Amino acid sequence: MFGRRRKKSEEPEPGASDEFETETAEEADEGAEADADADADAKRVKLPPAPRPDGPWDLSEITDPGDGRVDLGGLFVPGVEGMELRVEVAGDAIVAATIVLQDSAIQLQAFAAPRREGIWEEVREEVAAGITKQGGVIDEVEGPLGWELRAQVPVQLPDGKHGVQVVRFVGVDGPRWFLRGVISGQGAVQPEAAGLLEQIFRDTVIVRGDGPMAPRDPIVLKLPEDAQMVPDGVQQETVEEGSRFAGGIDKLQRGPEITQIH
Repeated sequence: MFGRRRKKSEEPEPGASDEFETETAEEADEGAEADADADADAKRVKLPPAPRPDGPWDLSEITDPGDGRVDLGGLFVPGVEGMELRVEVAGDAIVAATIVLQDSAIQLQAFAAPRREGIWEEVREEVAAGITKQGGVIDEVEGPLGWELRAQVPVQLPDGKHGVQVVRFVGVDGPRWFLRGVISGQGAVQPEAAGLLEQIFRDTVIVRGDGPMAPRDPIVLKLPEDAQMVPDGVQQETVEEGSRFAGGIDKLQRGPEITQIH
């Protein structure tokens, strides 16, 4: 049962009980806590990008971005011995790159972001809500790359049965950009086995450009000038030299787009 609170200008009505007219100390504390939580949420969403002492890097922070990296226009991606590099297309634009290493992979995609605000926390909440809505399970943990989502996503297997795919969503906010990584395969099932994929993520260079872009617009990629397209289903040769990670890559494979959870 609730009563109307008396305005400061009102005189108490005869016989009225203070139980319904005044705010108890407990109610005041609860209200203050709710206000504090709301303020914290507002500040959390608008936090500036955190420091990135170990990368990923903005173009302005690297002297020679092409040293040991593949030039994809909007991204310079480190080359690693034995890796396959696949580009992923939305319409006529290349918007993501996927690095495959044995039984693990990481998809890299860069987006424009506000000048003074990080968006990774907000993106995590949206991704988590989308996966949960599909019946998946989400665990938010602080991993080697900062806060990440470890997800069990419902999928339909080739034989028609229903299964679960384990995926890790990682992300870092930079100056006017946001880099997201989606780790799948063994590197998601056993995160301790994803050290090299995590290093690739850290050493990626983002080329945001100076032109106006709306927040969350994808930073478009391009194929290197010497790239050779390999059709789906054709075995790609791996490269043995030329990278500061003890390997390089001089062929690109245009692979199927990895399913993204929105």
